[in-house]
Amino acid sequence: MGSTSSGRSTGARDRDGEGRARNARPRDGLGRPLPYEAQGVARQPEGIVRTPEQSVAEAQGLLDAGRPFHAHEVFEDAWKSGPQEERELWRGLAQVAVGLTHAARGNVTGGARLLRRGAGGVEQWAAQSGRQRPYGMDLVGLVAWGRGLADDVEAGGGTVDAQARAPRLRGQVP
Repeated sequence: MGSTSSGRSTGARDRDGEGRARNARPRDGLGRPLPYEAQGVARQPEGIVRTPEQSVAEAQGLLDAGRPFHAHEVFEDAWKSGPQEERELWRGLAQVAVGLTHAARGNVTGGARLLRRGAGGVEQWAAQSGRQRPYGMDLVGLVAWGRGLADDVEAGGGTVDAQARAPRLRGQVP
């Protein structure tokens, strides 16, 4: 195995404290890996157990900052740690956030597909649970936003500004 100028082995994998493979490269605001020596944005810690209200508030802050990849990680934590009956809600929200991530990266097909899949999952969960505003979220508005952005992404064929196009999880501000 060779090594890089930073002393890293080119064949070695980054590992966490428990020996699991983890990519330690810095990331940009959309979660794309940067060179090891680059200055990235702070990574979202994984495996954090939050209340649903904390998850919604933290994810909204990340979305507002143009960091949908990081919001997706918050939703993923809620999906993995929350009650079984809410897993599809949080999974759909994670898919919507990663769909926005792909759209902001210029991946038209993947972005539109994930936005629609996430919106469909959220819509299906709301229909099955009979809840349209869990934890203050406006699921009807979020579904419409996801599908509308998917249409815009396909029609425009380019990247979107993740911060400017971020959804309002609790509804549009008057």
